[in-house]
Amino acid sequence: MNVNPNWRTGSIELIAGYTLTDADGGRIDRADDIHFAIEGGFINVQLPDVPHIQIVSAPALRLLTCTATTVG
Repeated sequence: MNVNPNWRTGSIELIAGYTLTDADGGRIDRADDIHFAIEGGFINVQLPDVPHIQIVSAPALRLLTCTATTVG
């Protein structure tokens, strides 16, 4: 387990059947302007305006794009 994950900014797209929960409680399979950290076979995802971290298994990913190397 990584005690200090390396948080990055980017976009995420999940394969069919996998979703994240947005700030309105809706289910989405794609999001931009996220913060994420990779830990083992999982991605910790912080969506804009969502106060908690969501965890996605790596096989659920279609695309993960990094737009910056670190989050301030």
